[in-house]
Amino acid sequence: MTAQVVVGVDGSEESATAARWAAREAVRREVPLRLVLVDDWPPAPEVPLPYARDHAERAEALLREAAEAARKEHTDLEVLAETAHGRAAEVLTAAANDADLTVLGSRGLGGVLGFVVGSVSLAVVGTARQPVALVRAESDRPSPARAGIVVGVDLYHPSEALLGFAFTEGARTGLPVRFVHSWTLPASYGYAALVSPGVGEELGERLVQGLDDLLEPWRKRYAGVDAGAKAAVGSPAYQLVAASQDAALVIVGRRTRKVPVGPHLGHVAHAVIHHSPVPVVVVPSA
Repeated sequence: MTAQVVVGVDGSEESATAARWAAREAVRREVPLRLVLVDDWPPAPEVPLPYARDHAERAEALLREAAEAARKEHTDLEVLAETAHGRAAEVLTAAANDADLTVLGSRGLGGVLGFVVGSVSLAVVGTARQPVALVRAESDRPSPARAGIVVGVDLYHPSEALLGFAFTEGARTGLPVRFVHSWTLPASYGYAALVSPGVGEELGERLVQGLDDLLEPWRKRYAGVDAGAKAAVGSPAYQLVAASQDAALVIVGRRTRKVPVGPHLGHVAHAVIHHSPVPVVVVPSA
């Protein structure tokens, strides 16, 4: 793996936002920024050569402008730029597998409708072996109210990769990190919960203690990170989307498949990347 941040560019407002966000991540990580433009339009024999040449020149100009913008904003940042040919999902996934972090853009629909995440982005997020961030247009500069990082944690299937990425981001950014485990009262508790509401509270307290126990070694390793634990009652997807409204970044995990049978993205990660108003990083785990 190469120490670098990769970003896919295509000339859209979304990719421009993603490139700015990726550049700042590269600066924080002290690694190069690699801009990748995928040209998946191979000229066919019936396409006149002048049209093919014009297409290639436009692609080169677009990539050059993106690189110049990154260098202008971050004068000490090493910026690499390349045009790759092939299927966009395959090219970007291969690039993602060789990078610390890959950043892609997504298009907002506004209001409660969420964001459009294209098939290419979903394929990369669902198959890449390294973390992938999805950044929305106009969401790359957190407002003062967005003061923390939200991390979705499955207490019963913890991911070392997810926890490590989250604590490292907290250390790099100086932002507090909120680890959220969502739960619902088992059906068998139904009658007992009506008779004694404290039953649910006791279970919630035990879950928070379990989450604290899980985080304790990481808190010792990253003593400067403000890491809070919360056990929220309700759907994990709903709780994380709600928590994203006043966050600067959301981090979720994705289980990898031992047999490659195509992209795999759980319903929680799927909901968060479509409805969080802030950048979302999906971290694959074994």
